[in-house]
Amino acid sequence: MRLVQVTIPSGKRQTILSTLDDEGVDYVVADETSGREYAAVAYFPLPTNAVEPILESLRDAGLGDDAFTVVVEANTVVSRRFEELQERYAEEEDEGRIAREELTASASDLAPTLEVYVVMTVVSALIATAGLLLDSPAVVVGSMVIAPLVGPAMAASVGTVVNDHDLFSRGVRLQIGGLVLAIVTAALFALVVRYSNLIPPLADVTTIPEIRERIAPDFLSLVVAVGAGVAGVVSLTSGVSTALVGVMIAVALIPPAATVGIGLAWGAPLVAVGSGVLLLVNVLSINLAALVVLWYSGYRPEHWFREGDARQATIKRIATLAVAIVVLSAFLGGVTYDSYTQATTTEQITADAEAAVAVANEDTAFEMTVLDVEVQHTNTALFQEPQRVIVTIGIPPGQSMSGLSPEIDARVERTTGQSIVTEVRYVTTETA
Repeated sequence: MRLVQVTIPSGKRQTILSTLDDEGVDYVVADETSGREYAAVAYFPLPTNAVEPILESLRDAGLGDDAFTVVVEANTVVSRRFEELQERYAEEEDEGRIAREELTASASDLAPTLEVYVVMTVVSALIATAGLLLDSPAVVVGSMVIAPLVGPAMAASVGTVVNDHDLFSRGVRLQIGGLVLAIVTAALFALVVRYSNLIPPLADVTTIPEIRERIAPDFLSLVVAVGAGVAGVVSLTSGVSTALVGVMIAVALIPPAATVGIGLAWGAPLVAVGSGVLLLVNVLSINLAALVVLWYSGYRPEHWFREGDARQATIKRIATLAVAIVVLSAFLGGVTYDSYTQATTTEQITADAEAAVAVANEDTAFEMTVLDVEVQHTNTALFQEPQRVIVTIGIPPGQSMSGLSPEIDARVERTTGQSIVTEVRYVTTETA
């Protein structure tokens, strides 16, 4: 619930109060004695979802743009008429939906000052880079907690649907500047780490699991980004804390940005390109989801004659974001197909190894088992090919075996249609 305070222009007192009476709103009126063009100040409690329609009615009754309005949160209201008003709007409107004015103010507040934004972005990028290089999920999560990226994303979307160009421009500038700053910070810090030997010498950063999982994004990455955008808008429009949602949005942006910087520092273009595509897809998907949900929720500009401009701008930006995501999704589709192909190939090679061992068991007095099959692929971002197969076979104690490598190698090459190095390792296993 909210407590609303409005200044009533001179000559509009009776009209404004009659409108409040017609709406069934309890109010208190105080005479305005400042000597300005206001006749009185009215205070009245409203359900959260009633603020916007009531203010619209008051504007129609003569509450001009020059009159100021204050909306604050109220914890308790004891009033029979308020309860009736609450019941009526619970049936007519989304009960948790805040007013357009509150939405705009909240989105503006979420976008921090430039100095704070720069400092927090730099610090979060430094921590994320350190966490990635240390292969520490806990440190990477810590970087997300302090990342100030939720505000700019929400500000750009809100500015679009309410036709607030300044809010939209600020949100876009902060998003682009923040991500570029995060990449540059990560690259510089990674260079320092690499050449000052703060970590053991590392020729291939893709050997670090935390980095490797962010250089080959698939279509599931879209789910994370779209979910973050939807959650951000829902938390904003319902008036609840966006802190946890901010962490979710940072999950989609800060680690990929840091990975791009690491790829640049290590001179690994595949790392930079793969994580860069993930970063772009995520930021575009977050903005697209936020725009769609806000427009679907019914938020529009304050003046009806600006609604057409807002609709045109929203449709144009939604179309632009969607086209960009579709183009980038070609990369995601390639990664998804490549992952499926790798899994299928590994499954086929495992079956070949098990078949070869089964045949060999028919000619031996003991039984061997396939313990593990490792398929090593070429180090490319897309269309990785199997390059080496390592088969680990268990044999009983006191037994020895050799000669299976050519048979497994022949089966694997028939399955894959290419020459692959096959290595067979024998380990002693105890049987129950």
